[in-house]
Amino acid sequence: MRLCAQFLLISFLSSSSLFAAEAAASKTSAPSPNSDKLVLRDHWALQSSAKFEAKGEVVSTAAFSPQGWHEVTVPTTVVAALVKDKTLPDPFFAMNLRQFAGVTYPIGGNFSNIAMEPDSPYAVSWWYRKQFAAPSSYAGKTVWLNFKGINYRANVWLNGKQIANSNDVAGAWRTYEFNVTSALKPGAENILAIQVFAPTENDLAITFVDWNPAPPDKNMGLWREVYLTTSGPVALRYPTVVSKLTLPAADSAQLTVTAQLKNSTDRPVKGKLKGEIEQVSFEQDVELAAKETKDVTFTSDQFPRLVFSNPRLWWPAQMGKPNLYPLTMTFEVNGAVSDHSQTEFGIRQVTSEVNATGGRAFHVNGKNILIRGGGWTPDMMLREDSQRLHDEFRYVRDMGLNTVRLEGKLETQEFFDLADHEGILVMAGWCCCDFWERWPRWKPQDFEIAQQSLRDQIYRLRSHPSLVMWLNGSDNPPPPDVEQMYLDIEKKLLWPNPVVSSATGKATSVTGDSGVKMTGPYEYVAPNYWEQDTPQGQPNRKQCNPGGCGGAYGFNTETSMGPAVPPIESIRVMIGKDHLWPVDDAWNYHAGGGEFKTIQVFSNALANRYGKSDNVEDFAAKSQLQTYEGVRAMYEAYSRNKYEATGVIQWMLNNAWPSMIWHLYDYYLRPAGGYFGAKRAMEALHPVYGYDDRSIWVVSSQYQDVKGLKLTTKIYNLDMTEKFSHEDSLDAAADSTAKVFTLPEVQGLSPVYFVALRLADSSGKQVGSNFYWLSTKPETLDWAKTTWWMTPTDSFADYTALSQLPKIKLKTTSHTDRKGDESVTRVTLENPSKSLAFFVRLKLDKGPKGDEILPVLWEDNYISLLPGEKRTVAATYRANDLGTAKPIVEVSGWNVE
Repeated sequence: MRLCAQFLLISFLSSSSLFAAEAAASKTSAPSPNSDKLVLRDHWALQSSAKFEAKGEVVSTAAFSPQGWHEVTVPTTVVAALVKDKTLPDPFFAMNLRQFAGVTYPIGGNFSNIAMEPDSPYAVSWWYRKQFAAPSSYAGKTVWLNFKGINYRANVWLNGKQIANSNDVAGAWRTYEFNVTSALKPGAENILAIQVFAPTENDLAITFVDWNPAPPDKNMGLWREVYLTTSGPVALRYPTVVSKLTLPAADSAQLTVTAQLKNSTDRPVKGKLKGEIEQVSFEQDVELAAKETKDVTFTSDQFPRLVFSNPRLWWPAQMGKPNLYPLTMTFEVNGAVSDHSQTEFGIRQVTSEVNATGGRAFHVNGKNILIRGGGWTPDMMLREDSQRLHDEFRYVRDMGLNTVRLEGKLETQEFFDLADHEGILVMAGWCCCDFWERWPRWKPQDFEIAQQSLRDQIYRLRSHPSLVMWLNGSDNPPPPDVEQMYLDIEKKLLWPNPVVSSATGKATSVTGDSGVKMTGPYEYVAPNYWEQDTPQGQPNRKQCNPGGCGGAYGFNTETSMGPAVPPIESIRVMIGKDHLWPVDDAWNYHAGGGEFKTIQVFSNALANRYGKSDNVEDFAAKSQLQTYEGVRAMYEAYSRNKYEATGVIQWMLNNAWPSMIWHLYDYYLRPAGGYFGAKRAMEALHPVYGYDDRSIWVVSSQYQDVKGLKLTTKIYNLDMTEKFSHEDSLDAAADSTAKVFTLPEVQGLSPVYFVALRLADSSGKQVGSNFYWLSTKPETLDWAKTTWWMTPTDSFADYTALSQLPKIKLKTTSHTDRKGDESVTRVTLENPSKSLAFFVRLKLDKGPKGDEILPVLWEDNYISLLPGEKRTVAATYRANDLGTAKPIVEVSGWNVE
């Protein structure tokens, strides 16, 4: 990510089904699903090689007894297994991780680039051992042993026979499939043993950069699924359909179907590859040489039936329905099925170009799309959790995001299947700031590992309609030879989507301008930053990174308004009672690395803008206010400026561990200020206030025209005296942005005043709203001190007068209904006072004094109610999360009793 860039420069679902299980989203596309698949998940044994001296040919036989080994479930890294069985304490609490053996690297350091100490428990190899019964039905078939991820090197043994060595198995992002037919014993007990070696600082491994610390094993182990499958003499892999539409009409699609065939025998094989898409079938004869692996392709030129008229298109969530088609493929030898697959695909086409303002603009099925997303990270110990995955995708949909970005952390099959079904776009590509971008130091084997890693990932990702692009680099584009190597692989494997050289604005001699920028900021910046920073620059602004600075123009692949201090409930669980207040090293340990090792810039702004805090509760509450304000401003600025602005990725969406920075919801799945600021900014019809020039805009993020809208704009003083009122009638074209008018100078404003925007449709129903708190004291930025991570505030806005708001008591009622597996609690709030009820937070607890119900989807939260205003807000959650308790509504707020 960011630190190495600087170093190198110097050197949803609808609410009625939100929590329903998505069985269809678990379908696999590679390798082929079949009834003989045997997942090797439970009852593995794990031990350090320092504990015994036996070799693999012995460990993988019944003659060896694994006494005193840890019983584990795969996939798991070594440290994750030791945490699960409580050999090690919770590394996520306070500073526990610093007490782990092997955690000697500096706080905030990137462990990926630092050698393990020789006495680290993970500097030696660790063994995974699994005893299992192979089905008798495997007899006479080819048996394949699959590893979807091993970090980093491994020796593999089965029943005393070595299947592969650590030269064969090297690379965290490679997938491995071995023909173990000769070593396996069908209908009998088998023993599999894998000796795993951790990555070094000179390996193409897995890194978290400055997002969070790393476990002391560097995530060594069998970190993805292990299983057996069978086939006949030829196996069928990676079935894929690539679509080319007739644009702009998109009323016809030319399909190309491809799949990989693997001949497991030492003789030539002739057969027939067949495919079927609904009632459309196609086939061709294929001949494979001995041991040959070949990609076989059907084109619409050769097979006219693969031209589909008026296809059901796959669309991102806000653009339409993510329609999927079934694809069945079979390979027959002498009329008998050797292997088959059943998968899904979407008919859609993603295109992009660098527009006149230098931003890479994307189009789906010929229509413009503003990329609005967040940076995704897996769990710090790479633990998989299907339910949590579904929950996080629901949060993405609920906020209105259309994209998640994976920087090097290329997720599970379930992740991509879920993205396909949910209509969420995925940016994928390699990571920065470790050996992946140390190209001058690569040895020949590193080039081979990089090539094979890309092949394996393109094969597994290319079939997913959710993939919107691939980035060949992150903080830096690869050198010409490596970039061309990558491009050749992507072309050969029919990668169907745009390829971008890196996440930065650095041009290359191979592909030219990237059309994207990675210019930050990553630290706290004032809300007016995004609109004031323009392509033309600011007076006295220092030169920014290639691509400009971080303002709302172009395509910003990662940026943020800085830390995201979670609510008090999360802080208590994360830090513990001994470190709650004041902010200390335990807090900062849960910040980031490098330039982001503290939350001091954010805290300083908070004290200057909202007043100093003398307790953690006050600090946490004010933090939600500042984060809501900042995240909303970022997304609104990019939306307002489309398509001079073409994309923005909030750094980040989620966290790999409990964190004080960079998220829209915290590790405990508690949505707070940033979440609801984002959700407000991305409503489908949205009125916006311009921090740069006091202009009022209406942004449509939906793809239908709307006529007969009425926008009401009001300005209130702190005591709720109305100082200005204005109504406008307007239409909103599909996917549009329009300036409505500019607020006049209003005299007699209080030090803090409010702008309320209400947008109603032709029937009078409210379809969009916004509520801003503003200061008469100008907030100015010190552009001359701009760095790659922030632009400092020169003069802060003053919101301390908010403390003068009278305390009020809201009228609150609630009602809960059960609908299948879900419960919906509707909370009605009424402000009976003549004062503003400011920044009201709603919580649902599991009974009196019970824990908060999480995850939960609130229609809205952290809301403000004008005098006399009444609102009903619904919350949706899994009914079984309640147990036998009843939901209790908890209401708090800035000035709410």
